[in-house]
Amino acid sequence: MQEKTIFEQIVEGKIPCNKVLENNDFLAFHDIAPKAPIHVLIIPKKHFKNFQEFEPELMAKMTSFIQELAILLNIHESGYKLITNCGKDSGQEVFHLHFHMLGGLKNPKK
Repeated sequence: MQEKTIFEQIVEGKIPCNKVLENNDFLAFHDIAPKAPIHVLIIPKKHFKNFQEFEPELMAKMTSFIQELAILLNIHESGYKLITNCGKDSGQEVFHLHFHMLGGLKNPKK
């Protein structure tokens, strides 16, 4: 049996996280090594290795969750980046689907 990922252990409550938003299907929490003033990870509670395995029907629900999260973080109008890596060649390190929401970045005027 394959060892559970850190995100599966977070969902099970075996590893703590700094939760931002949660519902029956998804969990959002602060990244422990932020790359922006606001850096939140968004994961489905059900395990999917990466985006290629993700159920399209669940993606529709995740869209609403992400939009709600952006409002909660007050970055829905100023803007944010939403990033996911799919597979080892993309740089994916934790093989449980997750999105990075990065906000609070100022775009310098040229």
